[in-house]
Amino acid sequence: FPFAECVPARYVLAILGSIGMAIVYGLKVNLSVAMVAMVNHTALHGQGGHGAEPSENLMTSNITQRTSLHEECKPPGGESSGPVKIEDGPFDWSEPLQGTLLSCYFWGYLVSQIPLAHVAEHFSAKWVMLFSVAINVLCTLLTPVFTKLHFGGLILMRVLEGVGGGASFPAMHVMIAAWAPPAERMVMSTIIYVGTSAGTALSILMAGVLSAQWGWESVFYVMGALSCIWMILWIVLIQDSPNKQGFISPEERQMITSSLGTDVKVEEHPPVPWGKVFTSIPFWAILIAHTCNNFGWYMFLIEIPFYMKQVLKFNVASNAALSSLPYFPMLIFSVGLGKLLSSLQANGKISTTFARKTATSICTVIPTICLLGLCFIGCRHYEAVAVMSVGIVAMGAMFSGFLSNHIDIAPNFAGTLVALTNTVATLPGIVVPLFVGYVTKGNQNIGAWRVIFGVTIVLFIIEFLVFVIFGSGTEQSWNKSSEAEAKDEKTPLKD
Repeated sequence: FPFAECVPARYVLAILGSIGMAIVYGLKVNLSVAMVAMVNHTALHGQGGHGAEPSENLMTSNITQRTSLHEECKPPGGESSGPVKIEDGPFDWSEPLQGTLLSCYFWGYLVSQIPLAHVAEHFSAKWVMLFSVAINVLCTLLTPVFTKLHFGGLILMRVLEGVGGGASFPAMHVMIAAWAPPAERMVMSTIIYVGTSAGTALSILMAGVLSAQWGWESVFYVMGALSCIWMILWIVLIQDSPNKQGFISPEERQMITSSLGTDVKVEEHPPVPWGKVFTSIPFWAILIAHTCNNFGWYMFLIEIPFYMKQVLKFNVASNAALSSLPYFPMLIFSVGLGKLLSSLQANGKISTTFARKTATSICTVIPTICLLGLCFIGCRHYEAVAVMSVGIVAMGAMFSGFLSNHIDIAPNFAGTLVALTNTVATLPGIVVPLFVGYVTKGNQNIGAWRVIFGVTIVLFIIEFLVFVIFGSGTEQSWNKSSEAEAKDEKTPLKD
């Protein structure tokens, strides 16, 4: 195939995988933006809600006015931070119901990861990933219809989207384990997983424009329809392994399979050695790092816009633009760091373990310093935005760090391992909004946010210490079945 001669098949997988992750994450967050245009704010205001800012209501309802001893910021440059008139939507959902509608995605996400990881490892990661995107696309396209019937219809769509979303990380981990030569594993993992950040930022910007121009339904119809193109390309161009791929040069196939030791077809996938997994120190290092880091990640992703609104008094338009700004340089930084570490590893300058620990250190130490800075920077608006942006960009190092470390320690069970750690690491996504809402209720000032930043800093320090001391990039002995251990096999990783 001429196509195979021009474009390496493994990077076709990486790029389509990245777009797939972007779709899953983009369709995950679009409701939070569309909901502003869906809710009848006037009706809510009449019931005692704060109609002008529904997103703020989800976090801090019934805010009491009181004098604070802490510094009170003024809007930057004399701009108005007052509420913007928002056109009413058709739904008079209460604030608790709005919170349920946004969080019920995680109900499906929590329960689906481990069983679908098993399917990806034993049947086909390609089709599990297709299922992940397809169910998200289908539910997104049906969302306007089901929402108009009853809010229970929207809850059903969101739970099903969560089920699909839970399959995405395990499926892609299995694909990376089958396709990425050890020397390129970091780059390919980073390319694929930065799609989560790019998809989130693009979705927030697109959903805002679409809902303002063509109404809330357009958010779901347009984004769902565009995603259908990806499904066709994925079915045609992607296979589970180089041995099954038609669009690949013989040289590339031989290079990948020989580097991974998969020249010979293995029919039976070994059973997961659960006892050894749960007594593996490197696995626990990943799990703790993943969970602590997700607390910080969700804090930056979900809560920093509230900090900019509540404390720094940015208006809605400035807030949206500045909140999404760091995710594009983050994408470039993430891929660049992955490429640099991979090159050093390929040239024998550093080990896999050192590379993973370096990347994880970057995504903990720099955000920690930035959060410390925010505690003392006060009301210097644009300095605060710059510091936050540096912290978010540095978080991109996680894609080259602990987040793809599962593939190093046990490529045969990479899908199951990421399903286990990501299930636990989903809990901060539920806890962070509740925690921030509790701390800032009736207390929306710098002092309250210093408490939030302090807790996040402590978790970053725990992540750094645990992973640097106990993390490993070495393939664990339990990755191989007992039969395979007896044979003289190629080991795909160096220490």
